Amino acid sequence: MKYLVIYSSRTGNTEKIAMEIFEALPGKSKDIQRVEEQNGEADTYFVGFWNDKGICGGEIMEFLEKLHGKQVAIFGTCGMGEDPEYCRQVSKRVEAFIPEDNRYLGSFLCSGRMAPQVLERYRIMQKQQDTPRVRQMIRSCQEAMLHPDENDLANARTFAREIADEKERGEK
Repeated sequence: MKYLVIYSSRTGNTEKIAMEIFEALPGKSKDIQRVEEQNGEADTYFVGFWNDKGICGGEIMEFLEKLHGKQVAIFGTCGMGEDPEYCRQVSKRVEAFIPEDNRYLGSFLCSGRMAPQVLERYRIMQKQQDTPRVRQMIRSCQEAMLHPDENDLANARTFAREIADEKERGEK
């Protein structure tokens, strides 16, 4: 198989991005699977995660660590996705789990809606200690409620197509 999209999604955000990536990949030699149901092999993996306190979940870490001699791109959603520097930091942390004998193809992260309990927890924190950091966390959570949006989905498709196009050029 040429492409395999593997993902973990808690609220459905990452699953939406995974579906867009899958649909954007060319040809029929492709599949999409949740990480817990993963089976089969591919040349190129797109591995998706939801951001959990600045990193991916354990099941994605374990999956990435087992990949060898593959081409790997990562994608994800995070509530603080409007902050490019934060997204770069998350990508770097997750990228570190990819063994060096793989070819890393890049990352795509976008904002994703957080569970309502997160916003409530931030509001409780604000009542206890109203700091600029807590106010920013609340703002980010509120802004994330509308994501992933159509622009995020279009950017995910572009990310997948660019990697596939580069791969096709490299095979010729």
